[in-house]
Amino acid sequence: MVKKRLIPKLLIKHQYLRNKVKPLLVTTRSFDDVISVGDPISQAKIYEAQLADELVVLNIDNSGIGEDSMMLGLIEQLASETFMPLAVGGGVRTVEDFAKLLERGADKISINTAALKTPELITEAANRYGAQCVVVSIDFRINASGDAQVIQGNNKSSAGRCLFDWAKEAVDRGAGELLLTDADLDGTGEGLNLAVGRAVASSISVPVILSGGCGLAEHFVQGFREGLAEGVAAGTFFCFRDQNPIQIRAHIRNAGVPIRIET
Repeated sequence: MVKKRLIPKLLIKHQYLRNKVKPLLVTTRSFDDVISVGDPISQAKIYEAQLADELVVLNIDNSGIGEDSMMLGLIEQLASETFMPLAVGGGVRTVEDFAKLLERGADKISINTAALKTPELITEAANRYGAQCVVVSIDFRINASGDAQVIQGNNKSSAGRCLFDWAKEAVDRGAGELLLTDADLDGTGEGLNLAVGRAVASSISVPVILSGGCGLAEHFVQGFREGLAEGVAAGTFFCFRDQNPIQIRAHIRNAGVPIRIET
C-alpha cells in the first residue's frame, strides 16, 4: 500500500540587507498577509528530524528562478544539508530552469503561471526529465457562482480557466502530480477544500497534494480520507502551531491512514 505523505512548505522571499540578499522564510494568509518566520535552512533541518516526507520550497517573489542566484544557492544548500525529496517552484519559466534546479539537487519542479501561459512546457519537461519530475501547482478560488476558478500571478487574478478542466489538461500534457491550493483558505486554519480535492483526485490518474487551510491535526486526516489526497502540504500550521510533523503523523496513523512512522 502506498504511504500517504506529510509535506511542510517553505515559502521564500528575498531579504535585502545592504548589498546582500538572503532567503527569508515566511508564511501567508489568503496569499496576501506575509509574516516573517526566519531561516529556511534551520527550519528544514527541524522538519527532517521530525520525519517530514518531503519539502515544497516556493519562491513567492516575482523573480525568474533561472537567474536567481539566491534561490539556486538555497536549493543547493538544502539538498546538501538535508536528505528529504525537494519539490521546488516559483519563477520556473523554461525547461532550462528545470535543468538548473535539478542540477542543484531538486527532485521535482513545480510550475504554475508558466504552465498556464505555455502549456507545452509541461510536455517538454515531462519528455525530457520524466513525468515524475513535473508538478503542476494550481491556485484557485471559489467564485460567487460556486465554481472553482484558477488564479495566477502575484495579484492572483483570474486565469479564466475552470480548475477541473485545467487539472485534466495538465495531466494529459504530462504532469506527474498536482498541487492544489485554495487561496481563500490559505493560512486560515479553517480546513482544506475537501470537495475540490476529492473531485480532482477522482477524475485524474496522478497524485494530488492538497494545501491551504490546515489548522488542526484532524484536517490532515480529512485531506487523506475525504479529499482523497496522496499528500497534504502545510506551511503556517507547522510554523506557528504547537504541533510538529511527528505528532501529526501519529494522529494520522491512529486514524487508520497508512503513513510512514519510522525513518
